[in-house]
Amino acid sequence: MAQAPVGDDVWGEDPTVTHLQERAADLLGKPAALFVPSGTMANQVALLTHCNRADEVFVGEGNHSLYYESGAGSAWAGVSFNEVGRGGLFTAEQLQEAIRPLDQHFPHPRLVALENTHNRSGGRIFPQRDVEAIADAAHAKGLALHLDGARIWNASVATGCSTATLCEPVDSVSACFSKGLGAPVGSVLAGDTDFVERAHRYRKMLGGGMRQAGILAGGCLHALDHHIERLAEDHANARMLAQALSAVDGLRCDAAQVDTNIVVFEVTTRPARDFVARAAERGVKLAALDQSRVRAVTHLDVSAADMREAAQRLSGLT
Repeated sequence: MAQAPVGDDVWGEDPTVTHLQERAADLLGKPAALFVPSGTMANQVALLTHCNRADEVFVGEGNHSLYYESGAGSAWAGVSFNEVGRGGLFTAEQLQEAIRPLDQHFPHPRLVALENTHNRSGGRIFPQRDVEAIADAAHAKGLALHLDGARIWNASVATGCSTATLCEPVDSVSACFSKGLGAPVGSVLAGDTDFVERAHRYRKMLGGGMRQAGILAGGCLHALDHHIERLAEDHANARMLAQALSAVDGLRCDAAQVDTNIVVFEVTTRPARDFVARAAERGVKLAALDQSRVRAVTHLDVSAADMREAAQRLSGLT
């Protein structure tokens, strides 16, 4: 990062940002890509670029753009969300049932937004056959398809499919460098050239035009070079943690449901937030998803030994 050649990216003059955008576009199988500070900005720029105000966006239950982006979709893009299916995943048939006919009483259906892997359901992988069928159904109705691929790298490593293959059915995709890949800052939004040109203006409107951003892009390039294949270690550590937690009285954890690097378990003896607070006192950082469910995430800063230690510390909290 310290050695990255830089320029003014607002003027398109930062060579490291340009290189990252070209590299990311190639990996995601799209003609062009745009570097942005965060995954939330990538998703919000996608909504603004695809939609008009009062349009309807179809999402899976607990979708990040609906659940974790501070209501920005309605505030900035002016869209409404329609949740489809359960647990973050859905089928083409469920999508078709949710699409209402064009009528003055209804919002105009415009976009389908998928999430792969799905954060809130525990890093679940969206089956590719369903993505392809949903794309066919959406396009047949004149709807565009956006993929929140914040953790698309995890899905690729877990399935053995290239990121380009996973993203092929969709019109746009956001991908994050600062989660499993470990870069300190940055995401990318990819699509066709016209889409990215229009998205560029919305990035500027949201304050995402950075100057010598090559310093940040350098970290993202390092992550792409060194941290993709090692995601398999995170997946193995997550399964190890899930198996250990499944044996703890007062916790319900199904290791068979762990697809990637997120473990979601249920606390049956106390409120989840109380459990999380007590875990923090023992040096284990977790997040409460609701009244009973807790999320743990593995990453490149925690080891297999850390998983065993974390399970041991959590075992006495129920």
